[in-house]
Amino acid sequence: MVIFLGKCSTIFIYHNKPKVMKILFALLLVPLLVIPAYAESQTLPTDKGTLDVKLVHDLIEPNIQTKINIDFINPQTQKIQEHIDYTIAVSKDGEIVFGPIPLTHTSVGSVKIPIEFNLGEGVYSMDFEVEGILFQPIPTETVSFDIIVGEALAQPTTSPDTDEAINGENGGCLIATATFGSELAPQVQQLRELRDNTILETSSGMAFMATFNQFYYSFSPIIADFEREQPIFKEVMKVTLTPMLSSLSLLSYVDIDSEQEMLGYGISIVLLNIGMYVGIPLFGILKLYQFRKN
Repeated sequence: MVIFLGKCSTIFIYHNKPKVMKILFALLLVPLLVIPAYAESQTLPTDKGTLDVKLVHDLIEPNIQTKINIDFINPQTQKIQEHIDYTIAVSKDGEIVFGPIPLTHTSVGSVKIPIEFNLGEGVYSMDFEVEGILFQPIPTETVSFDIIVGEALAQPTTSPDTDEAINGENGGCLIATATFGSELAPQVQQLRELRDNTILETSSGMAFMATFNQFYYSFSPIIADFEREQPIFKEVMKVTLTPMLSSLSLLSYVDIDSEQEMLGYGISIVLLNIGMYVGIPLFGILKLYQFRKN
């Protein structure tokens, strides 16, 4: 994003277009206004689909108490469901670090729970059991989250269970999953296969994914949630993602056997997308400005 800003600013200063600069500057501020205050967000349904459970929290470091925001959401209305009876347990490698708490009731459907992840860096499991809604008992429904603590956020995982969580609503393809409706959609499968079979096969690719994940998770949950609430925005995202998916598909037709090839093809794809998403709109804005000026 900083590179985009730098290039755009340089072009506009060179052409001395103050009005267009103001317009572009306002557009660049939009993402900053919509990025959530928290670094991480996950939303998953219970095993029977009666509720969605949403977690929101800061980046977690080991041995530091962190408040976890928990919302119980009605999947039909997408609003917080009041009066929930639930229990929570947090563990790492089978060792309990929090709970399980006794059956607890929240009248507002949202809670904040301080938890200290005191077994070092890595992947913790946060397990929910929901046993009542609106003062009525229900057959127990469960949902489990993977909570990544510390620098492990940047490390690729090889565990099948963890990989499944990362590939679905819980991770790397979150926007694409919301856009195309399912983690089994061909477009989502394409992204997953590209990441696992091409990018993560090289050290430079792994380093890129580590940096990309930290940036991506800062805004992708709010976009995915907005897509589910606004069908029109979802269709706009389909059109927006199509050029990027087309450019990424080019990597499926080349053999990448070295770090140099990964860097070369990767930089080429990035520049191609900069041209499509920044260069072409910028050129159109400048032409429109010149046309109106004349």
